[in-house]
Parts: sequence; C-alpha cells; structure tokens
Amino acid sequence: MNHPDPHGTASFSEMALPPQVLRTLTEHGVREPFPIQAATLPDALAGRDVLGRGRTGSGKTLAFGLPLLVRTAGQRAEAKQPLALILVPTRELAQQVTEALAPYADALRLRMAAVVGGMSIGRQTAALREGAEVVVATPGRLHDLIERKACRLGRVRITVLDEADQMCDMGFLPQVTEVLDQVRPDGQRMLFSATLDRDVDQLVSRYLNDPVVHSVDPSAGAVSTSDHHVLVVHGPDRYAVTTEIAARDGRVLLFLDTKHAVDQLTRHLRAGGVHAAALHSGKSQPQRTRTLAQFKDGQVTVLVATNVAARGLHIDDLDLVVNVDPPTDPKDYLHRAGRTARAGESGKVVTLVLSAQRRETSQVLAEAGIEPTVTKVRSGEAELSRITGAKAPSGTPLDRGPAVPRPKNTNAPFRGLGTSKDASRGTGGKSRKAGEARKLAEARRAAQVRRGG
Repeated sequence: MNHPDPHGTASFSEMALPPQVLRTLTEHGVREPFPIQAATLPDALAGRDVLGRGRTGSGKTLAFGLPLLVRTAGQRAEAKQPLALILVPTRELAQQVTEALAPYADALRLRMAAVVGGMSIGRQTAALREGAEVVVATPGRLHDLIERKACRLGRVRITVLDEADQMCDMGFLPQVTEVLDQVRPDGQRMLFSATLDRDVDQLVSRYLNDPVVHSVDPSAGAVSTSDHHVLVVHGPDRYAVTTEIAARDGRVLLFLDTKHAVDQLTRHLRAGGVHAAALHSGKSQPQRTRTLAQFKDGQVTVLVATNVAARGLHIDDLDLVVNVDPPTDPKDYLHRAGRTARAGESGKVVTLVLSAQRRETSQVLAEAGIEPTVTKVRSGEAELSRITGAKAPSGTPLDRGPAVPRPKNTNAPFRGLGTSKDASRGTGGKSRKAGEARKLAEARRAAQVRRGG
C-alpha cells in the first residue's frame, strides 16, 4: 500500500475535472476541497484503488463520487447492467449520497438509480431496466434484485464501499463479498471507512489492488470540534431533564437504544408541546424520509432516534446531540457525536448517565479518545440550561389528548430511559418489574380516557 502526502492538491481547478463539473461545484458553493477530497481525488481520477479513512461529515461523498462520475461519463449502460456502483449501509445514507451526486451526474448526462429497502422494488427494477449508469445501493436490496435477475454486475468497472465498517458491523459482509465477486475483476475499487478493523482489513486485502491509502481524520480525534459533556442525573429526574433539553430553542438529536423507548419518548414530548418525531428501523422508508425532511427544514425540532441515525445523516446547523441512553461501544459514540460539528462547524455532545453508569461510560469515552466535562444536574437548574439550553416545555399537546404531567419523583427510572438492551445495566429486581407493570397499566387507562373508552 502507498501512503502519499496527506495534503494532496490545493484546489479543484488543479485537478483533472471537466468544466461542467467545476461549474456545478461553483454553483453549489463548493470552492475549496476538504482534506479527504484534496488527498484522494487525484489518485481516484487516475483510476487507482483507494482506501480512505475519514469521519462522516469530512466530505467523503464528493471524494469518491466525483471520480466515479467523471470516469463513467460518456458511456451508456444497457438494461439491468450498471457501470458504476456505490454500496452503503443504510437507506438514509443511500438517499443522501444520491442527492449529493445528482447535480454532477446531471451535468455529465449520467443516469442514477437508488436501490434500497423499504421502497417499491418494482420501481427500482424499472429504473434498472431502463438503464442506469450509476447505482447507489444497500446490500440487502441489491442482493434481492440480483436474485430476481433484475440487476447484473458484470459490467461494473468502478465500485465504492462507503462506511465499510458499518456494513460489516451490521452483518452485511457476505453480501458485500458477493457483490465484489461479481463486478469486473479488473475494475477500480474505492473503500471509505471511519475505522479500519478486522473485517474491513479482510475486504482490503482480498479485493483492493495495491491501494493508495489516505487517512486524513484519525478516528480518535474525529469529533475534536465538539464540546463533550457527561451529565450525571438522578434516576427519577432523568425523564424531566430529557424533556427540558428537548424543549430548547434550536434543533436537537436524541439517541436511545430501542425502538420502543424512542416511540414512548416521542409521544411524551409531543404531549408536552415539543415538536418531536421518531426515527428507527420500524418506520417505513417514506415515513423516515418525511421525518428527516421535516427535521432539516425545522418543522420538527427534536429527532428521537435509535442508532439508525448515527451514520450517514447530515443536518446543517445541528449543534446538539444527546445520548439519552449512553452508548456501550466507542465507535457508536463517535458516530452519534459525528452528527454535529460537521464540515468544520462546532457542536456539543451530551451524555446522560446515572451514578451507576459513570464507570462504564467513562471507559467507553476514554476508548473513543474523548475527555468530557462531567457535571451533576437536576431538572430546572440553571446549570442544565447553561450547558444545553434546556427550558420548560409549553405543556400544550401537539396531538389530541391531555398534557402529560411532570414525572413524579419515584425511585425507578422511566421505562425505556436509563436502561438498555443489556439487562445487567438496569436497576433490576421484582420491584422494578412491578413498578413497570403498574406504569403500563396507568398508561393504558390514560389512553382509554383519551379515546373516550
């Protein structure tokens, strides 16, 4: 592997980019390349295999997208036989990559097709049948289309794996290797990843030919432009703290471990007057797309999400990310944190912990290379407002039904908050289960009252 000068070329105009691409860059306000673009574009445009490491938000999409489009320009795809492929782990990232590259594809008269789960497979089949030079795909849906003989990869000359580490983490390694076994063996491969661990190394050694390596963002320093805070909260007060943070002025992204907890918190916030929406894998793709659009344009100010939003999600001017459930893996922390402080902007990452979770969370952050500021807070305190902008919600429900009262100061954490899929992190015991059953029964009675039952 070659490790060239990390600084690369200084400007887009010095690279072998066609005039229509340079013009489109200018029209979209892209004037100077980010480090990952300056480093990788010359090699990628020359047809070299590239291994790039850079955090999300570092400009990777144009780093691999522009060379892929430029080197495909002037060719025409036959039915069901794309010429270039970009493989990504999630629907959201596929959509984002497609939207980011569309203006440049249009300028070069290239047809693009997005192939993702949760959307009409019939429409995707039709797009491939009509001919698409460039396909942006998630592994599962692409596998389905190959099985149906709706897509053949034998003419793919350029293949990009974006967020390769997440695809491996999500169990997609077999589908990824299946794809790489079917594309042209003499073609160009570009692999981009925030981290390079065992499964990614396996892909590199097996499928990349003498790759040039560019690592412009060491993973440990991936969120250096963010302020990191650990807020130690009293268990019974955690729900109120979360609610007040959500009611702040400006947008906020809240991460929880489970779909159930996401839905539960979203209902509570909306009942208290907070414009919140849920995002997780249980939502249909049209729902997820609509929710993200509303969050981006400000109709929704609070996005409550599972780790499905931890990668590939780009929101301009998102200055606060909150881990309501602390992540147990340093990579998860870095990717959640990477939703803010993007493209050189500043941001703040807040993690809520109970006293019993402090040691484990400190270890996770240390492994992620993060030294947070640790503060004990309570709801309604000035310190909480100073750090997060927290304030009391209006209490006026956004949907039909009565306002949700302030949580009572009991000794059990709110169900779904402060707990995780790992039962050993909870507060445990029969009394907790009994308390949860009691709360569930009360919630059902309240729902019946709202429905007039």
